[in-house]
Parts: sequence; structure tokens; C-alpha cells
Amino acid sequence: MNSFENNIKSIIEIKNLRKSYGKNHVLNSFNMNLIDGENLVIMGKSGSGKSVMIKCLIGLEKPDSGSIQVMGKDISKLGQEELDELRTEIGFLFQGSALYDSMTVRENLEFPLRRHTKKFGVIKDTTPLVMEALENVGLAHTINLMPEELSGGMKRRIALARTLILQPKIILYDEPTTGLDPITAKEIILLMQSVQKKYNTSSIIITHDVDCARAISNRMILLVDGINYAEGTFEELIASKDPKIQAFFK
Repeated sequence: MNSFENNIKSIIEIKNLRKSYGKNHVLNSFNMNLIDGENLVIMGKSGSGKSVMIKCLIGLEKPDSGSIQVMGKDISKLGQEELDELRTEIGFLFQGSALYDSMTVRENLEFPLRRHTKKFGVIKDTTPLVMEALENVGLAHTINLMPEELSGGMKRRIALARTLILQPKIILYDEPTTGLDPITAKEIILLMQSVQKKYNTSSIIITHDVDCARAISNRMILLVDGINYAEGTFEELIASKDPKIQAFFK
């Protein structure tokens, strides 16, 4: 048994989640729990429901049925203000980094601090927080650069720094190593491991990268036809003789 399974504290619980668009049944009684402090990898083919599940999780989509609890709060029962407050505890690392091209690195990191004043109050001097976040990803020297002056791997690191500046309890990674060369991808994986250790974050990582899944996952879910078809450690799943499971690791 995975050591995390001995810890009964779940920070996210999804039960019997269903979501359809007309006759397209995307999620079919999907179940998931994210245990406090773990890295949970979700793998699935395009169109398998990964993105829809994430949108339901953060309240951008309303499921047809089922329940979602995040840090003990039922998403369906939260008003907009409560939902916005909860989202400050959830960090996102998007596949394309999603930096604002017209802003410097400093301004990109200051943006969430200025937007979420309820969590931190009005901060007159953001420099210490910005520098700390950049130092955590090894890019303090980029503070005054524009996104166009950064490599793909650097943009991914800056995006992670922007996520960390709000000190989230949960981080959602969307294809964190996609489009990166093998050396840079390995650097991002090591950085994710460092973030988990330093901040004790709980993370959901959506990826097609088998090497990333092997290195980062405490537990994995394989999503097929809108359900969690298989669940276990990387070693347990890769040893399976099930053809549908084997297809993920080829």
C-alpha cells in the first residue's frame, strides 16, 4: 500500500462526477481523492475528460451530478466571493505558462498580489515577495526582463514562481514538461519536487510524459472513457498486463 493511503486526510474529494455536453458523455461517475501532501498524476488521452474535471473542480463548469469538496468545502454551495477566496488557495501552472506579454517578470508576479488583497492586504513594497518567489525557481536575475526575452523553460519557471507567490495549498499542473527539451524537462521535474518538499503542497499533475509521471507521482489515475479506469503507483500500473493500461506506457 502506498504510504499516502495510510493518511486519511483528503484535501480534495470528488465523488460520482458526471458531465455531458449533449450526447457526449465526458465524465461518467468519476471519483478521485487528493491526499494532503501528495503528487497525484492523471493521465488520459485527449478528450478523456481531464480538462473538464479540472474546470468542475475550480467551479468554472457545473457538473450534471456528483459532489466536489475542496479543503472541506462543497464547491456547489459556495457563492462567488467564497469561490474566489478558495481559488487563492489553488495555484495553476498552465501548459503555455500564460505570462502577460506586456508586463515584465516583476509585474507578472505582482499581478496576483495586487488582485488578491483580501488574502495578503495591501502590500506597499512587493519586492521581497517577488524576489523570494524568483529565488525559489532560480531566476532572480530575470526580474526586469520581458517574457519575450525568456526561453520556454524560463517562462515555465516564472509561471511557477507566480503561482507560488500566493502560497497555495494545492497546485494544478497542466502538462508541465510538454514542449521542453529533455534537459529542461528534467529541471522542471526537479523544481516540482523541490516545491512539494519546501511548501508541502498537494498537487494534481496532468501529463502525457511517462518520465515525468515516473519521477513525480506518489499515485496515478488513468482516465479512460470518463472514469478512473486504473489507479495505483507508477510501479503497480506499469507492471499491469491490461492492454488499456499498457497503452499509456508505450
